[in-house]
Amino acid sequence: MSMDEMTKPIKRKRGSVSETKRQWAYLLMVIPGTLFLIAFAYLPMPGVILAFKFYQMQVPPDGALLQNTFLYSLFHSNWNGLNNFTYLLKDAPMLIRNTVGYNLLFMVVGVILQVGLAVVINEMRNRKTAKVYHTIMFMPYFVSWIVVMYALYAMISPSGFFNQLITSMGGQTIKFYSQKQYWPWIFLIANIWKYTGQGSIIYLATLTGFDDQLYEAGAIDGATKWQQFRYITLPQLMPVIVMLQILAVGRIFNGDFDMFYSLPNGSGTLRQVTSTIDVYVYDMLKKGNLRNSFGYAGAGAFFQSVVGFFLILITNGIVRRHQPDMALF
Repeated sequence: MSMDEMTKPIKRKRGSVSETKRQWAYLLMVIPGTLFLIAFAYLPMPGVILAFKFYQMQVPPDGALLQNTFLYSLFHSNWNGLNNFTYLLKDAPMLIRNTVGYNLLFMVVGVILQVGLAVVINEMRNRKTAKVYHTIMFMPYFVSWIVVMYALYAMISPSGFFNQLITSMGGQTIKFYSQKQYWPWIFLIANIWKYTGQGSIIYLATLTGFDDQLYEAGAIDGATKWQQFRYITLPQLMPVIVMLQILAVGRIFNGDFDMFYSLPNGSGTLRQVTSTIDVYVYDMLKKGNLRNSFGYAGAGAFFQSVVGFFLILITNGIVRRHQPDMALF
């Protein structure tokens, strides 16, 4: 064997058994997410046809291949074309305004606070203290919206803490559950409280990988903390921020159902500012006395998915045109 052949690097075949064995630990970590994706994203795919059918519950006859009542009715109901979407159009302006408006507000305020929290925690010299603060900020993410609903009612109900405080100071009771102007602020505060700590994790993980020598060089040149953030931290964080915002745009027609449904506590007078597309879909499913309620709900969910898919493509295309390195694909 010649010297050139001995020094020639060995090429591993991609997809070989040895390569798979070498990566088995990473493959095991991927399995739970893959199973979740298959169970909740791909298996329900046939249900898309529900948006185009006049769904009527039918009992499967003996000997039928499908004995499940829902599935049998799904495939044997009559086609309804686009008629199911006309029911959605009746309240579409209000639903789209609330869903998109709240999501845009949450995106703008959320990214500012999440990045700010990550930077503040990363600047703490005592790492144990930093972990304690971040844990405290992250804990609200695990609190159920039902619990938050009861806590909110205890604070803003006619006999709640806020109204008791207002009346003790000579003011009049505020009926929060019948006055719409307060709820955009209530939703914003609740969203910030619950998701800021959780959303800052990715930014904090990214910050820990930055080279400290860049900051040391900036400090030597006389850069203030704000200048270090503006010219060192933010440019390096920008790819992650853009990536997360592209994904967020794809969910802009999907509201936080638990929050919008639970916090208003069933108040009908707040419908104009609390109803989103997700709440609409759920209300359709609840109305068993409404003919073709499953078809209307399916049309609403299908509308969300299709619009979100195209929004991701459009947003990613815009980013790829101006900053190709920051695009998802």
